[in-house]
Amino acid sequence: MRIKMNRVVRYLILSDLVFYAGWGLITPIFAIFIIEKIHGGDPIVVGLATSIYWILMSILRIPFGVFLDTKKGEKDDYAFTVTGLLIASLVPFGYLYATYPWHLYILQTIYGTGMAMSLAGWSAIFTRNIDKGHESTEWGLSATSYSIGTGAAGIIGGYAVEKFGFNPVFIGVGILGLLGAILLFGIKRDLVKEHRASVVRFYANPRDFFLNK
Repeated sequence: MRIKMNRVVRYLILSDLVFYAGWGLITPIFAIFIIEKIHGGDPIVVGLATSIYWILMSILRIPFGVFLDTKKGEKDDYAFTVTGLLIASLVPFGYLYATYPWHLYILQTIYGTGMAMSLAGWSAIFTRNIDKGHESTEWGLSATSYSIGTGAAGIIGGYAVEKFGFNPVFIGVGILGLLGAILLFGIKRDLVKEHRASVVRFYANPRDFFLNK
């Protein structure tokens, strides 16, 4: 079965696959890392670190989304998506130097903020560019790429930590995250061209620009 999709949606899904495959490497062993490598690390620290990420990411998506909805075009959505991924991708490198719970809490705060930015922009771009008549298929492919990437990487991550330790795995997570963000550079022109076209029309005929809004 051959599935056709437009360039923007294809890149968004591919970026997700790479980015979440990276984070999937540490999902199964993150609690073990905290207990073994963080001074004072215990189940309470594990729970708190996890909660900081999920609660902050969930709460911040609302104001970020409201802000982006006030902006015309997709330039700001794109900026939030890429910037958020880049911020989140730096967090695994921070794990290399984390030794106390408060280090972890700061990193989880940064991670949650970055992902809230990225998801707010990503959702807007994906929704606007999804191919009409293929909404269920393309949302399904998006969810599948996330799930397969995370699931397959979990097996690899556990094995890699056993063989090489935590640090090489964290570096791998950061590199894959950065690659996921870099992939989105391939659709920058697709997303900002409409904004540029509007600016050209404005300077060519200001009266028509306002009347056509």
